[in-house]
Amino acid sequence: MPLPSFREQFAALIAAPSVSCTQPNWDQSNAPVIELLAAWLGDLGFTCETQQITPGKFNLLASYGSGPGGLVLAGHSDTVPFDAALWQTDPLKLSEVGDRWVGLGSCDMKGFFALAIEAVRPLLDQPFQQPLLILATCDEESSMAGARALAEAGRPLGRAAVIGEPTGLKPIRLHKGVMMERIDILGRSGHSSDPALGHSALEAMQDVMGELRGLRAQWQREFNNPQFGVPQPTLNLGCIHGGDNPNRICGQCALEFDLRPLPGMDPEQLRAAIRGKLQPLALKHQVRIDYGPLFPEVPPFEQRADAELVRLAERLTGHAAQAVAFGTEAPYLQRLGCETLVLGPGDIDCAHQPGEHLELARIEPTVALLRQLIQHYCLTRSEDVQRR
Repeated sequence: MPLPSFREQFAALIAAPSVSCTQPNWDQSNAPVIELLAAWLGDLGFTCETQQITPGKFNLLASYGSGPGGLVLAGHSDTVPFDAALWQTDPLKLSEVGDRWVGLGSCDMKGFFALAIEAVRPLLDQPFQQPLLILATCDEESSMAGARALAEAGRPLGRAAVIGEPTGLKPIRLHKGVMMERIDILGRSGHSSDPALGHSALEAMQDVMGELRGLRAQWQREFNNPQFGVPQPTLNLGCIHGGDNPNRICGQCALEFDLRPLPGMDPEQLRAAIRGKLQPLALKHQVRIDYGPLFPEVPPFEQRADAELVRLAERLTGHAAQAVAFGTEAPYLQRLGCETLVLGPGDIDCAHQPGEHLELARIEPTVALLRQLIQHYCLTRSEDVQRR
């Protein structure tokens, strides 16, 4: 049976549901996407290894050629949830609207796999000096469990890794970390007519928020990186829930917040600073304060400006490497010894939105770029590259 065309593969990936979400009613297996990729890549001669990370969730490592070094083309196989009523087209069907391909995952980022396959197809009759690995992970949009599992296993992947997240075909060598945290305060309820009857969790939380805002101001004075559009770390007080009635002293209150550290800021040191502010407040208000992450953090990421991959991508794209505020799987691949870069054809402005799309004008440049990267890392002997 002949391999599907590029457009057919792109459409099949969009049509394979793979929502990753912390809410069980939305969360889905990514097996349909992994099975499609494994079948196509297997037919092209790739050795395909599927790894179960949790029930219904899988990573795919598909390799062509063998030996150390080589190139990893990486992406996540899942999407965010969607509200079909807000879409003007079927989100699970590839639609051509003007100069765009529209569909869930077209930009962020299942379409990248079809582009990678299209790039490598005409090269497979040449001898690969170093391997090409196409990596598809699970649950990037929620827990990043797939990338975390790879990092924890410690298995080397390649000399260089390109993650095809939406960057408008501009290389990204830095991004902020992502920390989503929660503080729970347990006080004691009582009749509001006599404050001595209870310990207000809401009033304690007011002081907690004051301390968090103070830490934010301190960190923004101490840390600055002008390569980012927002050059300081940010801390957003996202949602708060507490109390149940105006005439009761508030017995419980919870706050969830988002902290985006710059490269060079250690998440555990940030948490230690927060805990240091919370302990005195618990004593002052006679309440219990519990603090911890909602999810394991995504560490900040930075690849050296003089790295081979960065210099090569800058030359091939004509753009200097930049920084973004959103998080990716880059720090996990970097931990495995890969020079790592984030570089893909989509635009982050339309990701996670109704009408997510990929500009048709980006397809040919992306295929050409990926083909050049494969040729550099896989078809040329490493000693020849080093002599250039």
